[in-house]
Amino acid sequence: MAEGGPPPGGPQGRGFGRGFLTEEEKANRPKVTGALIRRVLSYLRPYWKQMLLVLAAIAVSSAFSLAPSVLTGRIIDEGLIGQDFRALVTLILLSLAVTLAANLIGVIESYLNSWIAQHITYDMRNTMYAHLQQMSQSFFTGHKQGDIITRMTSDISGVQQTISGTLASILSNTITLIIALAAMYQKNWMLATLGILIIPLFIIPTRSAGKTRWSLTREAQECSDEINGILNETLSVSGQLLVKLFGKEAAEYARYEAANRRMVKLNIREGMAGRWFRVALSTFASIGPMLLYLAGGILIQRGDPTLTVGDITVFVALLGKMYGPVNQLLNIQVDWIRSMAMFTRIFEYLDMPVDIQNAPDAIIPGQDEATGSPPHGQAKNQAEGQVCFEHVCFSYSPERQILKDVSFTLEPGKSIAIVGPSGSGKSTMVHLIPRLYDVDSGSVRFDGIDVRKLDLGYLRRNIGIVSQETYLFNGTIRDNLLYANGTASEAQLEAACRTANIWDFISSQEKGLDSLVGNRGLKLSGGEKQRISIARVLLKDPALLIFDEATSALDSISERKIQDAIDPLIDSRTSILIAHRLSTILAADEILVVKDGQIVERGTHEDLVGAGGVYTQLYETQFRLGKTQER
Repeated sequence: MAEGGPPPGGPQGRGFGRGFLTEEEKANRPKVTGALIRRVLSYLRPYWKQMLLVLAAIAVSSAFSLAPSVLTGRIIDEGLIGQDFRALVTLILLSLAVTLAANLIGVIESYLNSWIAQHITYDMRNTMYAHLQQMSQSFFTGHKQGDIITRMTSDISGVQQTISGTLASILSNTITLIIALAAMYQKNWMLATLGILIIPLFIIPTRSAGKTRWSLTREAQECSDEINGILNETLSVSGQLLVKLFGKEAAEYARYEAANRRMVKLNIREGMAGRWFRVALSTFASIGPMLLYLAGGILIQRGDPTLTVGDITVFVALLGKMYGPVNQLLNIQVDWIRSMAMFTRIFEYLDMPVDIQNAPDAIIPGQDEATGSPPHGQAKNQAEGQVCFEHVCFSYSPERQILKDVSFTLEPGKSIAIVGPSGSGKSTMVHLIPRLYDVDSGSVRFDGIDVRKLDLGYLRRNIGIVSQETYLFNGTIRDNLLYANGTASEAQLEAACRTANIWDFISSQEKGLDSLVGNRGLKLSGGEKQRISIARVLLKDPALLIFDEATSALDSISERKIQDAIDPLIDSRTSILIAHRLSTILAADEILVVKDGQIVERGTHEDLVGAGGVYTQLYETQFRLGKTQER
C-alpha cells in the first residue's frame, strides 16, 4: 500500500479530482461522533487478527519500498565512486531482493485487505437484507425503491472502498512519511528540512488544478446524466413507440445532438485542464530535486564531511516518495467524510424499527409446546381459515383514518365479498389478515387467535392472496409455480394449472412449463399472468384464499376464464373476494359494503340490491352497465 511512484502518479490517481466535496455532500456532512466510530470499528472486531497482519504487512512493505532509495546512495558512494565492484554487485542484488520482498509483501497485504473488506461487506449485506425482509409493507410503500437498492448496493460497496482504500491509505502513507522523514533526518537535518519546505510547492498546484477539474467533472457528469435520460426515454420500447406515433424523431435527435455537443466541449476542457496541470506539476516536481542538488552541492563544496553525493541522491529519491503520501493525506478528510456519510446512511436503515415481528411467545396451533411437534395423528400447521374482525381501526398516518370500527366474521368454508367505492379501505382490510400491517385498535383473529400472537410463518403459510397487480419473477413458468411449493411434483403442477384454467395455454407452448415469462411476466397477457398466479397460490394450499380485484383490469374473455377458475375455489375453500364484478359477488355467501372505512351494509345480493343504499348505487352504475355491454 505504500506510495512509491514518482510524481505526478499520486495526484493523478487517487488524490486528483476526488479531493473536493460537492455542495450536496457539504450540506449533508455527517456528524462524526465517538459512538459512530465505535460502531464502524465493531465490524472490524471479528477480523482483528487479520487486521494485525495487515498492519504488520503495511509497515514492512513501506519500509522495504523505501530501502532501495537508501541503498542507491551506497551504490553511488561505495560501488561507483569508491570503485568497489563487489560492493556494487552486492548492493544492487540487495536492492533487487528488497524490492521483490516489498512487492511480495504488498501482494499479501492487498489480499488480506481485500479479504477483510469483502467479508465485512458480506456481513453488512446479509444484515441489511435480513433487516429489510422483516420491515413492514409501510416501509416499502413509504420509501423509494431506488433508494433502498442504493443502500444495499452502492453504499455498502462504498464501505469496501473505505476499508480497503481509505483506512489502508492512512496507515500506509503515514508509515511511509515517518520512515522517509527518519531516514532523511538521519542523513542531514538541513537538507531534510529543505525537502519538507519544498513539498507545498507541489501540493498547491495539485489542489488548485484539482478544483478546476473537479468542477468540470461534475458538469460532465450532469451532462452524461441528461444524455442517459434521453436514451432511456426515447430508446425504450414504450418511449420509442411514443416518439414514432407523435412524429418526434427530428425533435428528439436535436435534443440528443445538443446534449452530445455539450459533452464534447466539456470533455475537451477537462482534458486541457489536465494537460496544463501536468505541465505545472512536472515543473514544480523538478524544482524540489534541483534545490536539493543545489543545497547539497553547496554543502559538499564547503567541505561538509557528513554529506556525500550518494546522500544527496537518497534525499532526492525520498522526496519523490513523499509527494504522493502527503497529497493523499491532505485529501483523506474528503474520503473520510464520504465514508462516514455512507456508514451513516447504512446505519439509518439498520436502526429503523421492525414494526411487525413475531411475539416472544408466538403461537403455532397444533404444535406441542414441549416437543415442538404436532400431536399424534394431527397435521402440522393445519388451519381452518376462520377470520374475525373485532372493532378494527387502522390508519397509514395520523392525519387520515382508513378503517373505523370494522367488525365481521368469516366462518370456515364460507366466502365473503367486499365491495365499495375506490379508496374505501377494501384492500387494507385483507392486508391486515396476514399482518402486512397491524391494526391501530381492535383485533383481527385467525382461527380464534389474534394474528399478533400467531407465528408469522404459520399465519402467512395459511393465507393465499391473488391481487390485481400480479408479480412474476423473470424465469420460467415452472420457476414461478415452484416459488409456492418447491417440492411440488409434475402431477401437482399440472393439477394446479388445470384448476386455474391455464393448463391448455401452457401445454400449447413449445417448452411448456419451462417457457420463459420475461421480466415481470411481460411475455404473457394480463389474464395468463393472473391465472398462473392463481395456480401458484393453489400450490401453496392455504386455508384462506383472498382475491383482491383479480379481474378488474382484464378484458371480458380473460375475465371469464379467470372467473371459471375462481368459482369452484370459492365453493371449496374459505374465501374473501374484493371485486366489482356481478358474477363474482353473486357466488359469495355474504356481501360487505364498505364506504369511508366502515361497513355500511351487509347481506346477500338479493337483500342489498333493492335496499336503495350504497350497494344499489354500485349495482346501478357498474353491474347493470356491465350487463348492457355483455348483451
